[in-house]
Amino acid sequence: MLIKSKNTGTLPASEITDHALYLDRRRFISTTARTLVAATLAPGLLATRNTKAAIRLGNIRPGPYNTSEARTSYKDITRYNNFYEFSTEKDEPARLAKNFRTTPWSVRIDGEVNRPGSYHLEDLLKPHPLEERVYRLRCVEAWSMVIPWVGFPLAEFLKRFEPTSQAKYVEFTTLLDPEQMPGQRRHVLDWPYVEGLRMDEAMHPLTLLTVGLYGKVLPNQNGAPLRLVVPWKYGFKNIKSIVRIRLTRTQPLSTWMKAGPREYGFYANVNPQVDHPRWSQSRERRIGDFFKRPTLMFNGYAEQVAHLYNGLDLRRNF
Repeated sequence: MLIKSKNTGTLPASEITDHALYLDRRRFISTTARTLVAATLAPGLLATRNTKAAIRLGNIRPGPYNTSEARTSYKDITRYNNFYEFSTEKDEPARLAKNFRTTPWSVRIDGEVNRPGSYHLEDLLKPHPLEERVYRLRCVEAWSMVIPWVGFPLAEFLKRFEPTSQAKYVEFTTLLDPEQMPGQRRHVLDWPYVEGLRMDEAMHPLTLLTVGLYGKVLPNQNGAPLRLVVPWKYGFKNIKSIVRIRLTRTQPLSTWMKAGPREYGFYANVNPQVDHPRWSQSRERRIGDFFKRPTLMFNGYAEQVAHLYNGLDLRRNF
């Protein structure tokens, strides 16, 4: 709305705001408005994560596909982590990621989409109500957890950017920042970390973009502020601290495929019938349990996802 002023005379110089101060005020107003919008959407997501107490998320609704199995404790989930960007030791990421800066955070969306661009995380989250989904997580080293993730379907997210008819795959990339991520100073892997899905896998309703667990903001060591969760695949497919999502015509070369093509395939579906070259995948140990249990085909999600692989040789396409 335009408001007319009755006084059309010239302002005295003493009442004119300095240009630099004016710009600072504009930046302050813009930043404040953005923060308020995000805080209304999901309280706590913009707070720094180097505080002792985890920040609880708001407005979470129950999601579908929950397992009835006992949940792994918050303590175990947040202290036993595969996050090579910080360390190859599972008890180290919680300590080394303590001061990892996750605000501000932007994600670039590009490739085969009609609406590419770089977006602030709070703007990306704005249209998506958060859900809690209790999913199994099975890692290739034969350990597993049951985690109450908080997030939203990747399919709903991708549709906003209007994938083209040429989009056959989705490639994800983790932040590259050796100053903050000490594991990236070592040549354990070819950084930055890259993962990928087929388009139909990405659009499956089980596939989540995740911002929290146990109703709280995702801890740094668990992939803050944004990670992927694909519950029927081995854990290394669940890429963490995402900064880029690219839709492609051709299959991406993921980081573990590049590092060990005989051991880590593109699909990485949980399959007890196909062993890792160095160990069996037929059994797993749930963190917190003493005894092992049989590994379930597709990690127990065969009813929902087996049709995606009809006619595909799961021994060759591991």
